[in-house]
Amino acid sequence: MPSLSEADRRAALQLARSAVVEAVAHRKLPDVFPREAIFAERHAVFVTLHVSKRLQGCIGVIEANEPLGEAIVRCAASAALEDPRFVPMKADQLGGLRIEISLLSPMEPIAPESIQLGHHGLLVRLHAQRGLLLPQVAIEHRLTREQFLEESCRKAGLPREAWRDPEARLFGFTCEVFSENSNPEQA
Repeated sequence: MPSLSEADRRAALQLARSAVVEAVAHRKLPDVFPREAIFAERHAVFVTLHVSKRLQGCIGVIEANEPLGEAIVRCAASAALEDPRFVPMKADQLGGLRIEISLLSPMEPIAPESIQLGHHGLLVRLHAQRGLLLPQVAIEHRLTREQFLEESCRKAGLPREAWRDPEARLFGFTCEVFSENSNPEQA
């Protein structure tokens, strides 16, 4: 997975911010987004929103079916308004908004004992249900490997021990994670 340049990172974050502002303030998506270079490539991506240092939404795509520019716009707007865990963002929250983008590597089967906390993200799939946690979740919540597996199952709506089911499939991935400066002048 190629690493984004600093300029591409800034452009991706600005694109996500524009999408959130347009979605929250005007209930629409930006009309124009970049379609050149990295933004034309197909990548799996997650956009995470924090308002006043609290999680406000996190939406992403694990299949790289659309150009990165379009995926960022759609995921950012959805994280602001459609994450079922949170009340949709309001315009007065935009001042405290901080955006984080996670660019995902391809998913690969992984054994539980091979999971490196903070390095691997995890997708647990059992039948039609699946749950995904980004690598940073394990660190932020100080999870053990087993807790990381259990929380991935919980996110899928499965019993916590479902990862032990012989039919369960575990996939690991890595992320290139970048965010807006936590400095309030840039948040």
